[in-house]
Amino acid sequence: MQTISVQVQDSYLSSFIDYVKREPNLEIGDPNLKIDPYFYERKQDIQQIIDDIDNGSMQMLSEEESQKEIDLLFETLENAD
Repeated sequence: MQTISVQVQDSYLSSFIDYVKREPNLEIGDPNLKIDPYFYERKQDIQQIIDDIDNGSMQMLSEEESQKEIDLLFETLENAD
């Protein structure tokens, strides 16, 4: 058996993985993909979130602000009964 490296467009990755899984003469050699076939899609999503935080398009809350939001949510849920 031989090992090769393949570069795949992000938008085609899940289709490529599905193809490799169906093909009996090919196997996925990346341990990340054996454990989680959507590893690289999630990695890309997380990178997008990081980029959004860095460029200011995603609002971040301080620990205090987020705790206030959580408390308000629980209060709203308790009063909904």
